[in-house]
Amino acid sequence: PDESAPAHAAWLECGWQEDARATREALDRSGASVLVVDHYALDRRWEEAVAVPGLRLAAIDDLADRPHAVSLLLDQNLGRTEADYDGLVPEDCLRLIGPDHALVGPQFARLREESLFRRKEARMEHIMVSMGGVDTDDATSAVLECLGETRPTMLREVSVIMGRHAPHLERVRAMAADISLPVEVAVDVTDMAERMTRADLAVGGAGVTAWERCALGLPSIAVVLAENQRGGAKALGEAGAALVAGDKSQVAAALKSLGEPGALGEMSRRAAAVVDALGLERTASAVEEFGGGAPAQEHSDHGGEARG
Repeated sequence: PDESAPAHAAWLECGWQEDARATREALDRSGASVLVVDHYALDRRWEEAVAVPGLRLAAIDDLADRPHAVSLLLDQNLGRTEADYDGLVPEDCLRLIGPDHALVGPQFARLREESLFRRKEARMEHIMVSMGGVDTDDATSAVLECLGETRPTMLREVSVIMGRHAPHLERVRAMAADISLPVEVAVDVTDMAERMTRADLAVGGAGVTAWERCALGLPSIAVVLAENQRGGAKALGEAGAALVAGDKSQVAAALKSLGEPGALGEMSRRAAAVVDALGLERTASAVEEFGGGAPAQEHSDHGGEARG
């Protein structure tokens, strides 16, 4: 094995040299002048191999565990600093660091004011459960089981969000039908921002959707679904923007804690302070200036919620 390879090199499912050749061919056809790289298996070697005269490279990362040969780097993790990339990127690389650059969609910015307003009288009546589209480990069933056992006093509705290819979808549906709570199982939703706005509490992964929840001031119990989410979850917990849970017993404890008077409202305020929903606009402006207004092409295949 190549000891210098990135820790997640196997995620590429082919040699980096082969992937670099294919990417260069695609670049030749596309005429793109900016390439955005978003893949844990790729590092400086790949980036140097695809570089051609006139091409500007940017990378999205949240691990700070490998070198990059790029001119712009985005890491939206809470608690991350520019110094974390010292020695990993060129000295003149523009570093966009922290949740001020969180890439939440414009629909979250549009609904932010409405969402924050309705949380002034926060009550735990509607809980959303969203563990990513696939939820390979079936964390959703464990959370539903927990809700059925604890039955928060004011709870009136549970919304479960899943993808059609989730391997445990039918098990979750069966559990939702048997549990003594009103549970909706929604598949492949296209209105996540609206659903988050209507929810009083979310139980979900600590990846990219955590920033969407913060943008809407949605209190949450963050469940670590992958090792690369651990640092971000810890930072969210320390900021008071979420309670972090590693198993069903910790979810139950978090539900009890958030049932205390004022707890949801305080967490909502702290979450909203982490992400202001303008990060996409800031980042787009920086990338446009970086690329001189030219179109960008993205190389991305990082595996959904486990990404971060």
